[in-house]
Amino acid sequence: MFGKQLFEEVSAKISETIANSPAKDVEKNVKAMLGSAFNKMDLVTREEFDIQQQVLVKTRTKLIELESRLARLEAGQNTAAAAEEVSAETQEAAEKAAEAVEDDNI
Repeated sequence: MFGKQLFEEVSAKISETIANSPAKDVEKNVKAMLGSAFNKMDLVTREEFDIQQQVLVKTRTKLIELESRLARLEAGQNTAAAAEEVSAETQEAAEKAAEAVEDDNI
């Protein structure tokens, strides 16, 4: 118990000495200089970085979904266009057949 009390007293004296020494002023000045330098560098906090990273992930996911949807719509449109082509060709063939039948009947 005496050792613990002694340790706490020595620790408190050292902390007090450092707090009153020029080392504390140097520490404050260095922190201020570093803070100023970091502000000039236009850095972001980790929290801001993580938020932007989440936004990017969501945006990429949405982009993939939209690209997939567009591909399905284009495939459907191409299928519809192909069906219209086939339908038009079928109708032309039917009209030619009808004309041939009329020509044979005349």
